Amino acid sequence: MADVSDQAEQLGRRANDHEWMDRGVRFGMVCDGVVYLLVAWLALQLALGHQGSNASNKGALQLLAKQSFGPVLLWLVAIGLTVLVVWRALEALVGHQEYDGGQRTRKRLMSAGKAVIYAYVAYLAFRYALGVGSSGNTDATTAKLMDAPFGRFLVGLVGVAIAAYGVAQIRRGWTKKFMENLDARGSAGDVGRAYRLIGKVGYIAKGIAFILIGGLFLTAAVTHHAKKSGNLDQALHSLLDYPFGQVLLILVAAGIACYGLFCFARARHLSR
Repeated sequence: MADVSDQAEQLGRRANDHEWMDRGVRFGMVCDGVVYLLVAWLALQLALGHQGSNASNKGALQLLAKQSFGPVLLWLVAIGLTVLVVWRALEALVGHQEYDGGQRTRKRLMSAGKAVIYAYVAYLAFRYALGVGSSGNTDATTAKLMDAPFGRFLVGLVGVAIAAYGVAQIRRGWTKKFMENLDARGSAGDVGRAYRLIGKVGYIAKGIAFILIGGLFLTAAVTHHAKKSGNLDQALHSLLDYPFGQVLLILVAAGIACYGLFCFARARHLSR
């Protein structure tokens, strides 16, 4: 049994280290960047008063579907994000060998969480590419979870996990740890300084967005009201209720756009 496990781990490492995985990840990063840029555009539209704008992954894919060659673009995005799911799943199973003990476990859990996020968006992209759209909504899913044993606790736990991921993204942006994802050419000179700026702004904005989403789930758990939970669109809508909400939303939209641009930088200067 141990031999089979060792062989599976070695196979996973070889697959993760293969040059075709690098190419696939680069393509996936471009697709991810496109989705974030579309979300940023929809968030900006929302800030400018277009209340019908769905500033979320769903909205971005819907917008993509309306373009010329929409189904083709959706298939490309779906395939690219699926590669990212495979990559992160392999990292979660056999990756991060350069770390030991608890640090390796933490890194692998983070990779597993990212695989889940990519899988969700890839699933949506496949559905829109097939012309069947999205199924269900966050409210309904939260309501079902609340009806389960310890449901409110589970919803609250989801909120804490999402918010914690957001905090981790802000920390990564503030400390510029994201630069380890770029090769030497992408880290040096004026190009490196530009990437540091857009990466820092982008990661912090992404973190804020996830904290807002996590806050909605926590509110739903505390109030036992499933409709209080929500996706990115509802989280960004909530910003408009704050003083200077329009300005805040514009700033977050600009930050999300920066993250999308940094995805392109990672695609060009990938270091795994």
